[in-house]
Amino acid sequence: MSQSRKLLNDCFLHDKDRLRHDDVLTLIQKRIGTIVASETVPLAAANGRILAEPVVAPRNVPLSDNAAVDGYAFRHADFDDVGGWFEVADRIAAGHARTTPMPNQTAARIFTGAAMPSGVDTIAMQEDCEPHIQHDRPYVAIPPGLKPGANCRKSGEDVLEGTTVLVPGERLRPQDMAAIASLGIAQVVVFEKLKVALISTGDELLRPALGTLPQPGQVFDSNSFMLKGLLATVPVDVTDFGVLADDAELIRDTLSKAAADFDIILTSGGASRGDEDHVIAALDELGQRHLWQLAIKPGRPMTMGQIGDCIFVGLPGNPVAAFVCFLLYVRQIILRLQGSAWRLPVRFAVSANFGIDKKKPDRREFLRGILGQTETGALGVKKFDRDGSGLITGLREADGLIEIAETATSLQPGEMVNFIPFSEFGLTPR
Repeated sequence: MSQSRKLLNDCFLHDKDRLRHDDVLTLIQKRIGTIVASETVPLAAANGRILAEPVVAPRNVPLSDNAAVDGYAFRHADFDDVGGWFEVADRIAAGHARTTPMPNQTAARIFTGAAMPSGVDTIAMQEDCEPHIQHDRPYVAIPPGLKPGANCRKSGEDVLEGTTVLVPGERLRPQDMAAIASLGIAQVVVFEKLKVALISTGDELLRPALGTLPQPGQVFDSNSFMLKGLLATVPVDVTDFGVLADDAELIRDTLSKAAADFDIILTSGGASRGDEDHVIAALDELGQRHLWQLAIKPGRPMTMGQIGDCIFVGLPGNPVAAFVCFLLYVRQIILRLQGSAWRLPVRFAVSANFGIDKKKPDRREFLRGILGQTETGALGVKKFDRDGSGLITGLREADGLIEIAETATSLQPGEMVNFIPFSEFGLTPR
């Protein structure tokens, strides 16, 4: 197991009053690195984990030439332009290889996946062939027109021995798991999971429970459930600290204890300038606040800093803002800390099925977007019809985020906009 690395003591430090979106991503990419050690896990437990050592093919895949169809295998040199008759000298099923060469002018009844015996190189599909019995022996008529090597999978055509199939920093997907399994590799070296402390703050918050009814001024804590679901898309272990009251000493003590045992503290709410927002004050007392106030909407009051070797991220209390900030920044931070290669979500240019009369400049906006068709039948996107960052309904109805650049001051219907589907952040579509 490799040793983990220490976190930079100024990982989010910058010299601007309010960071733009691209500035935040540059900061994360340049100043956040792997802090966890590696471990060896069984392949069955590796899906979704981040690879720490390369996966190199120890053998060809497939290991030997094999049949791509059910049919008859024969030597093409024994074949002519008008077809041919071959005695059927063997029957070969998958998993039962012939150990001796096939005689000349013979064919083998062969099934998909079976290893090609020595001495033959071409397969005719069974539905194109005519089997017969002659003198109590099986024969097959093979039609003309087959090229040498037809319907045969070659050894190593998928992966050649010695090929580096996966490199460190790749997050293992189901298709990667299949590739590793096809090599006969039973365990892989991955980075350890990060430990995340999840904290909600606010006297107004209640956790849903049977029989619990909110009093005037109280709301149910939706963010913690949303964030747990978002954290499930990355390889982390989450500990829920519950809802903390707006008590300065309680918040300070909880952050101090969490910083000693966790890699990341993720809070929701309490990150603004109000008299009862104690999270920022506790962070300033215990560690460093490097980033506060972003030039984005929603999510302006997001905070990032650290307490010793523990990263602190304070998300806004409004659910939409917390959701957007997690996808754009927290997810990238977590993956970088765990050794992931840098990858930004893919943006797709689509036609806007809406307009914006006036937009504030120097601020990037991320609108909840719903895909549909334009009047011409092309793919377009409309925004959720209400802009409030507390409206969870907009998140439920949306297919992704519409990105409006800082330079834009308005938007006309029909203009092309960048759209980021939620699937780019590991979320399943509706």
